[in-house]
Amino acid sequence: MDDIKLYSPKVMKDVLDSYGFKFSKSLGQNFLIDGNIINKIVDTAEIDDNSGVIEIGPGFGTLTQCLCKRGKRVIAIEIDKSLIDVHKNTIPYDNIKIIYEDFMKIDVNKLIKEELEGMDVKIVANLPYYITTPIIMKILEDKYKISKIVVMVQKEVAQRLNAKPNTKEYSSISLAVQYRADTKIAMIVPNTVFMPRPKVDSAVIELNILEKPRIEVLDEKMLFSVIRGSFGQRRKTILNSISSNLNYPKDILKIVLEKANINPGIRGEALSLEEFGRISDEMTKQSLEIIN
Repeated sequence: MDDIKLYSPKVMKDVLDSYGFKFSKSLGQNFLIDGNIINKIVDTAEIDDNSGVIEIGPGFGTLTQCLCKRGKRVIAIEIDKSLIDVHKNTIPYDNIKIIYEDFMKIDVNKLIKEELEGMDVKIVANLPYYITTPIIMKILEDKYKISKIVVMVQKEVAQRLNAKPNTKEYSSISLAVQYRADTKIAMIVPNTVFMPRPKVDSAVIELNILEKPRIEVLDEKMLFSVIRGSFGQRRKTILNSISSNLNYPKDILKIVLEKANINPGIRGEALSLEEFGRISDEMTKQSLEIIN
């Protein structure tokens, strides 16, 4: 299958029909059928002969085929075991290892050490819409030794990941991602380039992992607790939102916000990552004072 264009709708349909494969709605299976977009994804990820690639959900293997041709080694993680026989024919490359497990249950740091040691490791995927956020948060929270993430996601999700303060898309995940990476929407992808066709358009987002987090804080867990608390009720002020969602005394919080030079009447959606960092650090100091 090396020279066959897997992204051809006819090839895909013929092969899948021959194995009696049925698309799974519950797994969010939508396979890419556009060679230009596949090449643009691989170009965006800057895959070369020193690249070790982790692909989440290879599906039929249209993107995988290109990754294998351009990269040094590919580790593909697929939850759907009904694709095992299909993959034997569609992606029979020497430089690929396919693991048929749930990505969310895999020790990826161990996998990188065992399979991709010494390579420039990147994560590339056409992610299922239903589990996009948990996958991205797992990648960032587990702090893999990777340089870049390039993933196809629902367009609205890409806009949230890339959002800036004072926009409706700005949310806790915007801050979580931008704490660890520079973000860029590489391209908008119409729903017409998938089989079966999803109801919404997609986007490819590029996350370039920072060598160290964008800001330095006293307690990372406190930072993300404050961020989540601030967006729990978007229409509330930062004072009321944190107090309510984190069960934090308002009188103490007023002191914290004053020390952090934050207007208690402002909303979380108007605050930058640096401002959340100041609130977090003052709350950490306050907690230490109480303990001591």
